[in-house]
Amino acid sequence: MHENEDLMRNIVKLASELGECLKEKGETLTTAESCTGGGIAYMLTEVSGSSAWFNRAYITYCNDAKEEMLLVSKESLRLYGAVSEDVVFEMAKGALKGAKAHFAVAVSGIAGPSGGTQTKPVGTVCFAWASKEGIEMQTKHFQGDRHKIRMDTIEHALSHLLSRVKNKKTDV
Repeated sequence: MHENEDLMRNIVKLASELGECLKEKGETLTTAESCTGGGIAYMLTEVSGSSAWFNRAYITYCNDAKEEMLLVSKESLRLYGAVSEDVVFEMAKGALKGAKAHFAVAVSGIAGPSGGTQTKPVGTVCFAWASKEGIEMQTKHFQGDRHKIRMDTIEHALSHLLSRVKNKKTDV
């Protein structure tokens, strides 16, 4: 079995489970993506009936798009760079507000093969998961080629999001 096939199967499974969970709760999701170029949204919309729980996607590959569409501050981009927890925090917050969704996931990273630095090597990806309960950030370092890094990013984003949605306390 090829590693990429296993990874893709797991991503499809995660997207389906996430959709079921969101539909059960009557909640919606939005994405704010940079390094994945809409890959998370693509995998979510592969799930039949996803329009019931998937709100919209923001693909903000360049900094201007992050500023204009998600209200990321020029100051954060200048001080921390697009690949930073500070910026994905603002991306997730902007997506959540703009889409009026219950959950948002934001990713920004360096998929390579170029673009890496000593402090942010190729494979560095920053994540943020947001809901009205708060925003959680994380930085991961993935190995492999551009495709593998992007697929690992999608898998991790969905896996952590599914955990957050499952564990969210429902309003009583």
